[in-house]
Amino acid sequence: MRIVITGGGTGGHLSVARAFLQAFVKRGYVCAFVGSDSGADAMYFKEEKLFRETHFLPTQGVVNARGVRLLKALWKQGCAVQRACGILREFRADFVLCVGGYSAAPAAFGACLLGIPLVIHEQNARIGRLNALLKPFAKVFFCSYLESPVLFYPVGQAFFKEARVRSEVRSVLFMGGSQGARRINGFALSVAEELKKRGIKVFLQSGKADLERVVQECVKKKLNVGVLGEETLDSIDGVDVVVFGFYADMASVYGRCDFAVCRAGASSLWELCANGLPALFVPYPYAAGNHQYYNAEFLVKKGLGFLCLEENLSSKVLWECLGLLEDRITQMSEDLQKECAVDAVEQMCGVIERRIKSHKSGVA
Repeated sequence: MRIVITGGGTGGHLSVARAFLQAFVKRGYVCAFVGSDSGADAMYFKEEKLFRETHFLPTQGVVNARGVRLLKALWKQGCAVQRACGILREFRADFVLCVGGYSAAPAAFGACLLGIPLVIHEQNARIGRLNALLKPFAKVFFCSYLESPVLFYPVGQAFFKEARVRSEVRSVLFMGGSQGARRINGFALSVAEELKKRGIKVFLQSGKADLERVVQECVKKKLNVGVLGEETLDSIDGVDVVVFGFYADMASVYGRCDFAVCRAGASSLWELCANGLPALFVPYPYAAGNHQYYNAEFLVKKGLGFLCLEENLSSKVLWECLGLLEDRITQMSEDLQKECAVDAVEQMCGVIERRIKSHKSGVA
């Protein structure tokens, strides 16, 4: 089969796209990618050899756009739909997989216009505007939070390989996302000295832009700091704080940590589950539709994590979480891993194959 994968803009969408790409190629499918020339799409996939071809169309998001900016964004999307239709025809796509984000709009709408089966993977507990609009036209709709043919989330195999059951907190990971977050960074720095006194090591994903400032602040506090990337995980064991801007092997970092303070983007949330790493979720307050809050709430209602609004984040909240974990961490770590399946992508591929074959044979 010939598949077009579309969507992106952020690492969360693109990590799902990559998981499906790897599974499709194993099944012998020929894959192409249609995304945007803005966002992170090209950084992820411009050199990706598993794709037969890649296309990065000039588009931008419309959700938060207003006035002239909105008109310009809509015009770009309209022109990109026309180009996407040409790409889909030339590639002879059997179906289009949409992983969401504004990058997905041209190829997803193109599939609907051309009568090509559309498959959607929704990452968040609150369905994004594009996926909500396209859902009635989809042959298959996957979502880990809602009724779905497969309830599990596509997580990279590395996070399962590094999984372990925690028994105590000896290290805490502070993580604001691939770009970092000054609020999370500042909070980590404010509690780092007390964590050191408690014998707890700090891992801090600062983001590249804030890396130098964070390192300097650690030095001012007389904390022994190591920069991951300049040093390896194995050689960095003797420090109080491990700082890194971006690190490709996040699964290995997760494997070294016992608790996380982080945002609640879908991919990070489910990677933590697969790894068995409990977390205090601090949702990004400006996420579209406040979806990060609802992502975190899904796990918190099951007793599988903690939730705190950014405005309420304080050392008191952290100490309370660590206190509650003392008797619960092992059970929570075990139960988190039950929320994920190592073969989730394979399960989804099986569902897709059956639906597409039914479509081609004319069976409803």
